[in-house]
Amino acid sequence: MTASAPPRAASAPPAKRRQPIAPYLLIAPAIGILLVALAYPVGWQFVTSVHTYGLAQQFGQPPVFVGPANYARLFTDPAVWSVVLRSLVFCLVNAAITVVVGVLLALLMKVVPAAPRLILQIALLLAWAMPVIAAMTVWIWLFDWRRGVINWLLTSAGFGFTHHNWLAEPLSFYLVATIIVVWMSVPFVAFSVYAGLTQISEEVIEAAQLDGAGGVGRFIWITVPMIRPVLMIVMLLQIIWDLRVFAQIKMLQDADAPISSTDLLGTYIYRVGVGSSDFGMASALSVFVLALTIVLSSFYVRQLIKEDS
Repeated sequence: MTASAPPRAASAPPAKRRQPIAPYLLIAPAIGILLVALAYPVGWQFVTSVHTYGLAQQFGQPPVFVGPANYARLFTDPAVWSVVLRSLVFCLVNAAITVVVGVLLALLMKVVPAAPRLILQIALLLAWAMPVIAAMTVWIWLFDWRRGVINWLLTSAGFGFTHHNWLAEPLSFYLVATIIVVWMSVPFVAFSVYAGLTQISEEVIEAAQLDGAGGVGRFIWITVPMIRPVLMIVMLLQIIWDLRVFAQIKMLQDADAPISSTDLLGTYIYRVGVGSSDFGMASALSVFVLALTIVLSSFYVRQLIKEDS
């Protein structure tokens, strides 16, 4: 009689892989600083948005709690929604143009020799480093309707632009604003995308070229997928920045432009708060802009998380 084989021991369940805590410890101080820096201003904005806070409160009178009344005014005021619509269109159009021009300049920097590339990079750095006030002073002078260089050049070329006021009509006003905002934002996009392009292996591009892929095909099917995380980040940042644009619009308005038809969210909040001393309504608008920014950014954040995983 043969002895039976000893029973096999049950296989142990695979041990769970421990998540390293070092990355969380490294990022914790930055998150803590952000929370401390943002908690008070955001909290103050929200508390003020549910109170009547005007000129009397600045002289010592206590604010009056009104609950959601400021938000009710916000959502039922046609003027506010007109500003919101203008801001969204301006934001999305400018962000798209900035990214397209920035990508084209990055591709140009990738293919030109060293000397032209260095000149282009220096020019972009100078445009990026120029203070907003100084740059706006130059741009306003260029588009001045009395003695501006743009009108002089167009008139010299045979177009009838003598004493044409670019800032008098909303459409031409936003055209000028778009040129200025894109000019100030393109360097960041161009340098970011160029850094991404330098990380693409030349062997991959050469293999695609040997397989018969043309320049456009290589860009669409190889370059774009490999730099997609960079494109997503710069597009997200541009949407956030262009939605909150203020200094350029305010200075163009101060240069004899119609205010009510050229207001964007930043200048409108400033006019309601500082101009009309209605800080409760201005705070409600600020909270609304924060929520709008989160909504616009959520799609790109989800895509970034998906790319990372």
